Amino acid sequence: MKKMILALAMVFTLSSAFANEETVKKEVLNAFRSNFTNATEISWTISDTYYKAAFTLNDQKVFAFYSLEGQFLGLTRYISSLQLPVKLHNSLMKNQAGKWITDLFEVANDEGTTYYITVENANTKLVLKASGGSDWSVYKKSEKA
Repeated sequence: MKKMILALAMVFTLSSAFANEETVKKEVLNAFRSNFTNATEISWTISDTYYKAAFTLNDQKVFAFYSLEGQFLGLTRYISSLQLPVKLHNSLMKNQAGKWITDLFEVANDEGTTYYITVENANTKLVLKASGGSDWSVYKKSEKA
C-alpha cells in the first residue's frame, strides 16, 4: 500500500483523464462526500487504477486518492518548509543548507504521515523522505547535466 500511495503522489497527473461527477462511480463519490463534507472546488481525475479528487479544504488545495472500488488510499497536499514538524525542519536547515527547495508535499493515509522534499543545488537533485517521526533519508538522488 505504501508503494501505491507513493506512486500516486509522485505521478498523480500521469495517464489520467479529467472527469466530472457524472463519470465518477457512486461508491467513490459517497466515500469522498463522507470523508470531506466541507470540500469545495472539487475536480476529478480518473486513471486506470485510481480516482483523484483535487479540492479545496480549509483554504488549502488537497488531493485525495481512491481505489476504483471507492476505498480511500490517501491524501496529499503541498506544504511549505515551515509546516514541517520542528525536528524535520531543523534537520533540513542543518543538513541541506545552501540548497533550494523545489518541491515539498505531505502524504497521509492509514499508515501515518510521510513527507517528500526535493532539494537542489547547481549539480545535484535530491529527493528526501521522512515518515513516522524519523529523520530524512535519501529517496532518490540524481546528478544534473
